[in-house]
This record gives sequence, C-alpha cells and structure tokens, in this order.
Amino acid sequence: MSNSDVAKCPKNTIPEYAFIGRSNVGKSSLINMLTQRKSLAKTSGRPGKTQLINHFKINDEWFLVDLPGYGYARVSKSTKKVFQKFITEYFRKRRQLVCGFVLVDIRHEPQKIDLEFMQWLGENQIPFCIIFTKADKLRPSQIDKHVESYKAKLLADVWEEVPQYFVTSASKAIGRDEVLEFIEQINQDLKNS
Repeated sequence: MSNSDVAKCPKNTIPEYAFIGRSNVGKSSLINMLTQRKSLAKTSGRPGKTQLINHFKINDEWFLVDLPGYGYARVSKSTKKVFQKFITEYFRKRRQLVCGFVLVDIRHEPQKIDLEFMQWLGENQIPFCIIFTKADKLRPSQIDKHVESYKAKLLADVWEEVPQYFVTSASKAIGRDEVLEFIEQINQDLKNS
C-alpha cells in the first residue's frame, strides 16, 4: 500500500519498521536486499524516487515501511514541504511504529541533516537504530574508523549513549541477518508481552 496520508495507512495492528535516510543513501537497495526481492522498492540513480509512504507486509507478521528520503532530492520546494510534513506526521502519529531505521552512507562524515533528524527522533521519544549503508565501498579497517568517528560525534553532541547500529551492504548482503534477527526479536518480545 502506498499513500501520502498517514490516516490512510493500513489499519492492521501488526508492528511497523520504518526505513528512512537522505536521498541516494541506498534505501531501496537495502530494502530489496532484506526482502530478497530485486525490485520491491524502486531503485534509481535519481535522488528522491520514493515520494510516498510505502507499506510492504512481511510474512503476515510485520510491515516494512519505505519512507521518502530527506535532503537534496530534486523536487520542488512545495513537494518537499508536503512530504517532509507527512514524514514527521508518520513518526508522531503512527502507533504501530515500533522502530525507525535511519540510513547513513558509511563513506561520509556525519551529515548535519542526519544528526538533526536523529535528534528530532530522540526529542520526540521515537525509538530508532542507525543503519550504515554501502560498507562494501570501504576496507574493513576504514569501516571501523568511520563508525567510531560517527559514534564520537553523536556522543559529543547530545547523546548519552549511541543508538543501536548495523553495518550493511546491499550488494554483498552484509548485515541482512543482523537486521532481520533484531526485528524478529522485537516481534517475539511484543507477542510475549
């Protein structure tokens, strides 16, 4: 199901996990890797391809929610305002949301827009994890260095502890099991509570 109105999102009470990040962070590729479907989420070299809230039901147990990227997508200012508004509405109003996954390109220094978005989630008490994408583009020693630098930046800013994070690569299926096991564990805990 795809739409731009939070009120029209599925009425099911099953848990939702939302994936969001800057435009071109590799979100669609990651979603396709997690679900092992080549074109479930549309990938594009052009930033800003996702402009709706897309719900994908996984094994009748949970929804994977693909949200529009934030940042430099080449869309008009009025279009950007509309989808920025429904992104924040989704996070504020969606009771089924269990966890957000904020995607960050591991190759880059911490970006102001990502840090501000994470801070907004924290201030609004919305649980989230960080997913570092495109790990295949760096050597293992560089991966550790970039993750450590990101953690240092978070702790220096406003965070008392670093949110849970995962290192992934869509092309090499790195991190797939860890992310899915994390979701599965939460779903089990919810069933048992």
